[in-house]
Amino acid sequence: MAPAKKKAAKKSATPAKTPKGVAPVSLDSFKCRKTLKVGNKSYEYFSLKDAEKNGLKNITRLPYSLKVLLENLLRYEDGRSVKKADIEAMAKWLTRRKSSKEIAFRPARVLMQDFTGVPGVVDLAAMRDAMAAAGGNPDKINPLAPVDLVIDHSVMVDHFGGKDSFKKNVNVEYERNGERYEFLRWGSEAFNNLRVVPPGTGICHQVNLEYLAQTVWTKKEKRAAAGGKTKTVEVAYPDSLVGTDSHTTMVNGLSVLGWGVGGIEAEAAMLGQPISMLIPEVIGMKLTGKMAEGITATDLVLTVTEMLRARGVVGKFVEFYGPGLDHLSLEDQATLSNMAPEYGATCGFFPIDAETLRYLKATGRKKARVDLVEAYAKKQGMFRTSKSEDPIFTDSLHLDLSSVVPSLAGPKRPQDRVALSDIADSFAGSMVNEFKKADDGFQRAKVDGTDYTIGHGDVVIAAITSCTNTSNPSVLMAAGLVAQKANKLGLKTKPWVKPSLAPGSQVVTEYLKDAGLQKELDKLGFNLVGYGCTTCIGNSGPLPAPISKAIHEADLVATSVLSGNRNFEGRVSPDVRANYLASPPLVVAYALAGSVNVNLTKEPIGQDKKGNDVYLKDIWPTSLEIAEAVRKSVTQKMFRERYADVFKGDPQWRKIKVTGGKTYNWNKKSTYVQNPPYFEGMTADPAAVEPIKDARILGLFGDSITTDHISPAGSIKADSPAGDYLKANKVKPADFNSYGSRRGNHEVMMRGTFANIRIKNQMVPGVEGGVTVHYPSGDGMPIYDAAMKYAESGNKLVVFGGKEYGTGSSRDWAAKGTKLLGVEAVIVESFERIHRSNLVGMGVLPLQFEDGMSWSKLGLNGSETVTITGNEKGIKPRMTLTLEITDTKGATKKVPVLCRIDTADEVDYYENGGILHFVLRNLMAS
Repeated sequence: MAPAKKKAAKKSATPAKTPKGVAPVSLDSFKCRKTLKVGNKSYEYFSLKDAEKNGLKNITRLPYSLKVLLENLLRYEDGRSVKKADIEAMAKWLTRRKSSKEIAFRPARVLMQDFTGVPGVVDLAAMRDAMAAAGGNPDKINPLAPVDLVIDHSVMVDHFGGKDSFKKNVNVEYERNGERYEFLRWGSEAFNNLRVVPPGTGICHQVNLEYLAQTVWTKKEKRAAAGGKTKTVEVAYPDSLVGTDSHTTMVNGLSVLGWGVGGIEAEAAMLGQPISMLIPEVIGMKLTGKMAEGITATDLVLTVTEMLRARGVVGKFVEFYGPGLDHLSLEDQATLSNMAPEYGATCGFFPIDAETLRYLKATGRKKARVDLVEAYAKKQGMFRTSKSEDPIFTDSLHLDLSSVVPSLAGPKRPQDRVALSDIADSFAGSMVNEFKKADDGFQRAKVDGTDYTIGHGDVVIAAITSCTNTSNPSVLMAAGLVAQKANKLGLKTKPWVKPSLAPGSQVVTEYLKDAGLQKELDKLGFNLVGYGCTTCIGNSGPLPAPISKAIHEADLVATSVLSGNRNFEGRVSPDVRANYLASPPLVVAYALAGSVNVNLTKEPIGQDKKGNDVYLKDIWPTSLEIAEAVRKSVTQKMFRERYADVFKGDPQWRKIKVTGGKTYNWNKKSTYVQNPPYFEGMTADPAAVEPIKDARILGLFGDSITTDHISPAGSIKADSPAGDYLKANKVKPADFNSYGSRRGNHEVMMRGTFANIRIKNQMVPGVEGGVTVHYPSGDGMPIYDAAMKYAESGNKLVVFGGKEYGTGSSRDWAAKGTKLLGVEAVIVESFERIHRSNLVGMGVLPLQFEDGMSWSKLGLNGSETVTITGNEKGIKPRMTLTLEITDTKGATKKVPVLCRIDTADEVDYYENGGILHFVLRNLMAS
């Protein structure tokens, strides 16, 4: 709802016009532009120490993460998008340790993976088409910031446990994804500033950590000089980024400030729009002491995740500090940073220190870059030592590292940490409370064609996967050493377990081979299956048919144990209902034990060749053994060689033919890539936003609804609306692939919205899956079918949810699909940060109940209609609106709600129908 008059897109805030090819120059109100000489090179930089002398008092006490934001504002001060008052607000933050000031952040670069990257490039291609259709120049649509897209989410574990598993999976990957890969190859050639890392290279976050990230970024810029001439200067500044995957935060461990955003927000950043944000609160996480013998980085991160999720850090920065940092490797730090989305923070930042420099050298960065990082950080007061004064934080927590114990998390949330010693009892409790199977815990089912049975709690998937752990040599070496010791004693993986190893980069394979540990893992079935995000994203592949059959016929609660960061229900496998996150060595241990009903701290894991009991402690490596293996086998040479031709790709990638020029030659028969309808009928000026009146309710959802629930990434059911669409387009169920791989086709994705097999719509209590009740007919049907019926009758739609709505991956399709189904508003108790932003970016109104209110307290059953009032004179950030809810008897309740359009820029995006429309209109007018 907005004023009836048309409102033109607000011009993007940019500096005054400068000569073509010449970079805009900061106003430099605090006279801090200086020159830094490192070796024989000179760099321009914006000195925080000089800015402090010239008016920004005490900024040396800012958290290191906020110093990165402050430098960004100093460098981009233009009097419009960044004003002097914005910069001063950073210093004032120290007084209240929080701020309501909105700032504009321009990250140095953008990172994408292919699940989110394909729709991002699809949108850019669609914008080029729209620009051409309007008579404009499609060449205007280009990334202005460097973009790296890493193809890492498409490999599935179809083949496992064999020497040729990797080769077979790669072949299947190319067969399934040929249309997508052709499109991405076109994009890498058609768009300036876009690089694509081909399949089979690694996980985007690990490639970023090991190669792409530089900690201090540099850029050559042309500047106006005397006599109408230009000069070229090289500017040095903190490396920063936004990424289309929530685990972009992993690189915070390398002191690179970045976080996950929706694909729509990332596209705007690519196209020159600043990231609009409030100056965040920063929660300090003080680490002291040292981890005990046998404790892994995974145990630590699960403990920290539990603590910070309980503290409540959504929308806040977390920054680690304290003497405990001196006992963590950078890989351990990256493990902690990776799971910032799981503990709910925007980022989990570590400052630059000696360990940062060690890692940059060890991973093959050039000496000149390492020298620059050291010199720049020390000059800026951004280099931490054991003698550094603690920054001032909004609040802080403390963890003694020596208190961390071996841990897992599950059965369905990363923050639900369980001590290893308590897993068996915890699962028994889940059987009673979560799965409602108190009476049949000992039931077992025969597996056809075998001599064994399976039962509740049996581990059917054991996967060493995900960026969280596969970037960390210590836990991967530990897994290999566990395998080595187990093989020596004659232990075997249980026959019902599907084991897999999907490293985050090719370097992992090199050092495991060098240490002689890959062959040990192979003996237990942990053969290389691919380089990419497999089981953690839902690409675990099918279980052997007899095992799947036994699980479903006996209604078993089968389990998975994976070294990932996500274990949401319905994510890992449709056959698995309980999922546990664990360190790589524990993944191997559970593959040997075969069940989570075993207390590995007390009960035997198996028997040796002589029939003697073997316990976990008998095969667990010492810290010294792990450190020695890492020291001997992880070399700088491996990183240099493996990343020498990172953009070249394998022969299959190089053989892909590219069609199309500046605009893409869309294939109307493709079931993977289609031109989305976002810009159909778009006018030069935005039309007035229509009021939301007498809207129908599409769904009533509970707490912790994830983006996986809203827009699943995993398998597509044959009897679902998306499955029906694919079958109608002559795609066999065996070739359905996953929702994640088909994100370039809106027809599939809108049918998959709210279609997760485990989602519970309380309009249909007791039923799992994407179903609802259509009103006024009262008929039950798939959510997609109901949305289409409402569209035919001209009904607007709303969705209700509970607390933490939209947690999980930064999945733009959770917002895009919501919009394409016709949902105009989402009304919940609280939002996760990225999904709220994505909803605004798609022109969907996010509304939040006042504390203590909920749809369940209002007694809603889904038959009601909803009208939204209070913004007849226009939207303002965080204004109060009113829901008028009318039941079938005509009785109306009025409920105040907070409009979660948080900033003035977001108002512009919403009133333009979305951020892409806003950017496109500005480019058309320029």
